[in-house]
Amino acid sequence: MSKSILSVQLFVTCLIDSLFPEVGVAVVEVLNNSGVEVNFPDDQTCCGQPAYNAGYQQEARKMARHTIEILERTDGPIVVPSGSCAAMIRHGYAELFAEEPEWHAHAASLAERTFEFSEFLADERATFEPGSSHSGALAYHPSCHLQRGLGIEEQPLRLLSRLDVELIALEAECCGFGGIFAIEQPEISSEMLLRKLNEIHEAGALTVVGCDVSCLMQIEGGLRKENADIRCAHLAQVLAGHTPGLR
Repeated sequence: MSKSILSVQLFVTCLIDSLFPEVGVAVVEVLNNSGVEVNFPDDQTCCGQPAYNAGYQQEARKMARHTIEILERTDGPIVVPSGSCAAMIRHGYAELFAEEPEWHAHAASLAERTFEFSEFLADERATFEPGSSHSGALAYHPSCHLQRGLGIEEQPLRLLSRLDVELIALEAECCGFGGIFAIEQPEISSEMLLRKLNEIHEAGALTVVGCDVSCLMQIEGGLRKENADIRCAHLAQVLAGHTPGLR
């Protein structure tokens, strides 16, 4: 895709919109600083992934159709600051409409326009430079949908390497959130989180950075229960120079 593209559509995701608007502000700030005009389709809602993961296919299709209709009214790349939601649009919609050729075609067209935030910034805006530096070591947590669902591994690290910091890449192991998994399997989820927290403590960084607020919410919740000084931040917050920490 040409680097001359200067206008994108932001699909902000439910968790950012409802719980962590400061992350959305950072995403817009970073995109603006990279020379990109950010548009926000007002009628966007949930991409349908929670219902899809829970087996509610009919409900998921309804939300997917709405998302497709809203975004098809727009032009240019669609930037999603979440590996899980980007994976849903890129891959989940194709599965939802496997038996509906017309909607499957719409889903495929939308998938071609959809980029996860770090993917877009690293691959499509290669000249981007962070506006300010971050102090202290950073521990990077690779979320499951981002790495395994989208195959995005190097892009976040490439962006973070532009900061003058010590960068520690954590193991690519699930934090235990997994959407409804944490609700249906709380004991297993808690054990997975404990393993991740132990790894973070061993890393010695005071900031954990990731590309999915769902994972960061899970991890920071565990850290706060321990009264740890370590805080989590979305990649956009770090690149924008904002103070780490989710509310």
